[in-house]
Amino acid sequence: MQGRLSAWLVKHGLIHRSLGFDYQGIETLQIKPEDWHSIGVILYVYGYNYLRSQCAYDVAPGGLLASVYHLTRIEYGIDQPEEVCIKVFVIRKNPRIPSIFWVWKSADFQEKESYDMLGISYDNHPRLKRILMPESWIGWPLRKDYIAPNFYEIQDAY
Repeated sequence: MQGRLSAWLVKHGLIHRSLGFDYQGIETLQIKPEDWHSIGVILYVYGYNYLRSQCAYDVAPGGLLASVYHLTRIEYGIDQPEEVCIKVFVIRKNPRIPSIFWVWKSADFQEKESYDMLGISYDNHPRLKRILMPESWIGWPLRKDYIAPNFYEIQDAY
């Protein structure tokens, strides 16, 4: 079943794949990494002026990585704002996605966290760096194929 935004994107010749609706009825779309920045700008102009959250996950060990964006269309006088979920899948060998920091500034730390935990590189992000792990850390802790180091920091419980 095609949602309202998906129908609008098709009408304007914008390539995407509809993934249906989640349990709350929010439309979910898949966008190719190379199309994400331009479609992100179009969605912002269309009215999706708020990036509610951005996260990432490992689809399967050795498989794809996904960057997920929850966008909201906030308008004055509307009780129930329109929402959409965008998923961008990338291969894990060289995971690169255009940053949407310049469209929605709230993506700043969220893209940094996705980079730090899963190793997804967000092209044109102004300050992409580790924020949770030390800069010297090797690997991406939230990948399903991540092997934990043989040491653990022992912390004083007192």
